[in-house]
Amino acid sequence: MFEPDFDKGNGLVPVIVQDFKSNDVLMLAYMNNEAWIKTLQTGKATYWSRSRKELWVKGETSGNSQQVKEIRVDCDSDTLLLRVEQKGAACHEGYRSCFFRRVTPEGFEIIGSRLFNPEEVYKK
Repeated sequence: MFEPDFDKGNGLVPVIVQDFKSNDVLMLAYMNNEAWIKTLQTGKATYWSRSRKELWVKGETSGNSQQVKEIRVDCDSDTLLLRVEQKGAACHEGYRSCFFRRVTPEGFEIIGSRLFNPEEVYKK
């Protein structure tokens, strides 16, 4: 069975997450070997939180889950692309995609709409 090269990134590989139908890039996250195995076993996108230093299944808290439809690996075996069926927002800020800001000559422009209020969902 294929295994990503977790050694290149000190035990982590970056994961680009893309909507399976629209091809929109939703987010970037990281996986360790444990998250990789859990994702393969369950079909639910599971990541390693660098800030909390623990596994997290996307949507456990917010309900905005990701069902994995396809996994691709880059030529160096050190980056993954997950193509997912996204339920609700991918971004913890409440936007469909984490890439909701566009750089313009005037600064940043918000190009997305919030699908939920993060203060209500995460009780901040």
